[in-house]
Amino acid sequence: MISRVYHATLFALYQLCIMLGIAAMPLAIAARQAGLTIPVHRVLANVEAAYESAQH
Repeated sequence: MISRVYHATLFALYQLCIMLGIAAMPLAIAARQAGLTIPVHRVLANVEAAYESAQH
């Protein structure tokens, strides 16, 4: 039961990170033009790795 809750939570977190990444795209583009980077890809990669490792 805990495993299902854990998987569901990771899946929801992964989907939320994707949604936030898409929503932050205009901000990321503006930041890049100003010479800054927003590390959303790192957060997404970490959550994706946790989700995939929980699948196995």
